[in-house]
Amino acid sequence: MSSQWTGATGAGAPPAGSSQGGGASHGGHGVAGAAHPPAQRRTSETYAALDLGTNNCRLLIARPSHEGFRIVDAFSRIVRLGEGLGHSGRLAEGAIRRTVGALAVCRDKMSARGVTRSRLIATEACRAASNGTEFLARVADEVGIDLEIVDRETEAHLAAAGCAALADRDAKSILLFDIGGGSTEIVWLARRGPGASDALRDRIRIWTSLSMGVVTLAEKFGGHDVDDETFERMVDHVSAALAPFAEKAKTEARCERFHLLGTSGTVTTLAGVHLGLARYDRRRVDGLWMSDEEVEDATDLLRNMSYDERAANGCIGHERADLVLAGCAIFEAIRRAFPAQRIRIADRGLREGILVQLMSSDGVWRHAPFREIAP
Repeated sequence: MSSQWTGATGAGAPPAGSSQGGGASHGGHGVAGAAHPPAQRRTSETYAALDLGTNNCRLLIARPSHEGFRIVDAFSRIVRLGEGLGHSGRLAEGAIRRTVGALAVCRDKMSARGVTRSRLIATEACRAASNGTEFLARVADEVGIDLEIVDRETEAHLAAAGCAALADRDAKSILLFDIGGGSTEIVWLARRGPGASDALRDRIRIWTSLSMGVVTLAEKFGGHDVDDETFERMVDHVSAALAPFAEKAKTEARCERFHLLGTSGTVTTLAGVHLGLARYDRRRVDGLWMSDEEVEDATDLLRNMSYDERAANGCIGHERADLVLAGCAIFEAIRRAFPAQRIRIADRGLREGILVQLMSSDGVWRHAPFREIAP
């Protein structure tokens, strides 16, 4: 596979005080970065970004190009690493085995593609689990790769780095959010002022991370059969957690072009349902604008489906049929706290943010501000 990606400017540096350290995480799979200084790195180097979340294991492999980077390989598998975590506080053995198998596939792909620079991150499930560090040691031993558990601030900044290119350049500010399996990151992103730095860290005004996502919410309230009362209980639960951030955001500047920018399986699913896609098509979804009314209609359509109907839908499938309504409830809470007439859908996120940061730090990022992803 091969596709072209273009992204935002100024996303190369981690925020002060973050846990990103010097950059890539290198494991025993032979993809460690070269020892020479960043300025001497060649544009022919191959980069990998791995995001191990509560629900998914995702990998992107890319090479720099004149318009950003060219994706040469990718992998995504639902592993449900955080299954049962909310009740036990631990990663379950079955979930660990599924995840180790997916990570072995990622290792083999990185080796086959000759990856020379990588960052391999784990998020909320490993942050929250009492046996999270034990799991990482097991992965290093059995798979031969070293995963880095990132903190919530780092996760929020990486999501912004991966998606910010889709923000309306004429909006004074936007609200960017990433609904994950175990956490939800929310970022208030301001427009660059005249003569101001375009570095992403300077455009992020405030951010938060809620310790809830589609997996944790579905396990708490149920995901197979969600009636109106249960849905509203989920929305109220998220709204309560979101309230302090919403109060803080009241002082931030807005304009008539204010909009939401969402990245997650929830929003891409809603986009696919809105478009009536028989099968999910990233090219039609990434960058799509939806009105608030269209989001409402798509959400209602999903809420009126039975579990079997959701499982049979080509944009959902049986692996996510019990999670999508929990995601809709999180999205609904965000929409109520931050009313906007439109939302932009992003089928990009942490992995793209990692690639942008790695290439920027190496001096090989050929960014084009606010460009669209090529078909």
